[in-house]
Amino acid sequence: MNEELKKIRHVALDMDGTIYLGNTLFPYTLDFLRQLDELGITYSFLTNNPSRSIADYLLKLHKMGIEATEQEIYNTTVATIDYLHAHYPNVKRLFLLGTPSMISQFEAAGFVSTADSPDDRPDAIVAAFDMTLTYARLCRAAWWISQGLPYLATNPDRVCPTNEATILVDCGSICQCLEHATGRKPDITLGKPDPNMLVGIQQQRHLQPEEIAMVGDRIYTDMEMARRAGAFGVLVLSGETTIEVAKAAPHQPNLILPSVKELGQLLAEAQKGRL
Repeated sequence: MNEELKKIRHVALDMDGTIYLGNTLFPYTLDFLRQLDELGITYSFLTNNPSRSIADYLLKLHKMGIEATEQEIYNTTVATIDYLHAHYPNVKRLFLLGTPSMISQFEAAGFVSTADSPDDRPDAIVAAFDMTLTYARLCRAAWWISQGLPYLATNPDRVCPTNEATILVDCGSICQCLEHATGRKPDITLGKPDPNMLVGIQQQRHLQPEEIAMVGDRIYTDMEMARRAGAFGVLVLSGETTIEVAKAAPHQPNLILPSVKELGQLLAEAQKGRL
């Protein structure tokens, strides 16, 4: 483990459940980020939550005392836009199940958001974590999906972590509803565990997979992406996953820790060769 930790040059951090929960920053997060700076380890923020634009995430982090740049944040809206550009270059009109913030990012990338109307035919449908979802728009999405148009999902998450007394139904659960209504799964589901976000970091920063630590609170997204990308997977128990669920997982992460606080301590010891 010591030799593996010595190789780490970049830490890719999941956000909700890893560095904060809902709107509450964990008390150890800022110290952890300062520790990475002192060790010369760079970091970025990855999230499967497309409900906020990159600008909104930057503002949220700023309010929490974290100064980040646009290049340091990767969310599934960006991943979906990149996928559309690469695989559907002629698609411009989208029926979007998403928040206004997410829709604004698609529009800024040159896409047109179509209306909830049978006369406003889209080129493709994108389903996302939509906290503004209405029954009418859900039905309209099901209709277009049933017509055989390209159908993409931004992320597979069943629920979004929260410290409130509720369950936040996420994109994966919305897509299950649409599948039950139409008999059709998304053609592609972006976001974690798809490895593209980590591969992008690797290429941009000229790193080897084993030099990246993927840190997150979910086995089926964060740790599965780390495994698929060949990165070092660190599961933290500060969000969704319990130790019982972690131990029962078919693929074990490289490391299981209570939080990023303990990861900072281990990285510091490994980097200084004191383990």
